[in-house]
Amino acid sequence: MTKKMRFAIVGAGVISPLHARAIASHPEAELTAVVDEVQEKAEALAKEFGSPPTYRNMEQLLQGGEVDAVCVCVPSGLHRDITVAAARAGKHVFCEKPLGITAKDMDEMIEACRTNGVKLATVFQKRTTQEALLTKKAIEEGKLGKLVLGDAYLKYFRSREYYKSAGWRGTWALDGGGALMNQGVHGVDIIRWMMGDVESVFAYASPLIHDIEVEDTAVAVLKYANGAYGVIQGATTVNPGQEARFEIHGEHGSIVYGDSGFKVWKTVDGDAAPFGAKEGTADGTDDPRAISADGHYILIDDLIKSVKENREPLISGEEARKSVDLILAVYESARTGREVRLQPGGA
Repeated sequence: MTKKMRFAIVGAGVISPLHARAIASHPEAELTAVVDEVQEKAEALAKEFGSPPTYRNMEQLLQGGEVDAVCVCVPSGLHRDITVAAARAGKHVFCEKPLGITAKDMDEMIEACRTNGVKLATVFQKRTTQEALLTKKAIEEGKLGKLVLGDAYLKYFRSREYYKSAGWRGTWALDGGGALMNQGVHGVDIIRWMMGDVESVFAYASPLIHDIEVEDTAVAVLKYANGAYGVIQGATTVNPGQEARFEIHGEHGSIVYGDSGFKVWKTVDGDAAPFGAKEGTADGTDDPRAISADGHYILIDDLIKSVKENREPLISGEEARKSVDLILAVYESARTGREVRLQPGGA
């Protein structure tokens, strides 16, 4: 690797500027290529961030681009193809959520990166917030005691125009799902990360408002491996969108927080509550372009360090797939009307 890690962004859609801003602001990173089959989109993004070369596809990039790592920002159903191609070419991978949309895709992505000795890092930036880190630490230190409930409320709004803005949105083939797989996957990851593995799930999921293939509204009841119960509500039909909210309760206390800060902090040792709402509205509840790039910067930084230190990234492929495995179980339950058990060590 050169002094700076050279990044290519593959897919110049809505999420790509977050990657570009994180790369541009990092002293050990530089954007050296942008790839999109729509050349105008690639050129527009490149022009905003230093005018690196643009390419129409991965083949052109790998033939002519100077790159150490690839940011995968294409539709979810294409994550597997881009990741495997990058790994086989010896490039590290920074993959947007969700990791993949099928178990087979994720298996192949993880194996390709492992076989070719490159890092596979995934974007779950909600793990990097102060609220998430403090809550995780409190749980690990046993401040809540035995966990009994872990709930995630992921009530977003997306307009009909949003789903019509790109042909892949709201499709099984390329979006892989709806309110949970696209918007809600961040929150699904958070609650599973906090509470641990999920043993089983029973769910309902359907398109109630939008004319799409996948769900725009979902409700799931979880049984965690530690014996606790929980609920996940995910939607793109709540108008206006609400901030994501996480509620974790144990025998000795409760922690509740949302995108704007902590709502409840009560622990057995009575330590000071870290209250203080952040300014502004909840990220991305109504508009996906309103998401901050801060979390992407932290994860880009971690990928660079993981390469230097020869360790796994904070959110590896194996870790990132657990939220997708859980969402796939939700879909199976909604489709069959049955409780679905997950493999030990999966979700």
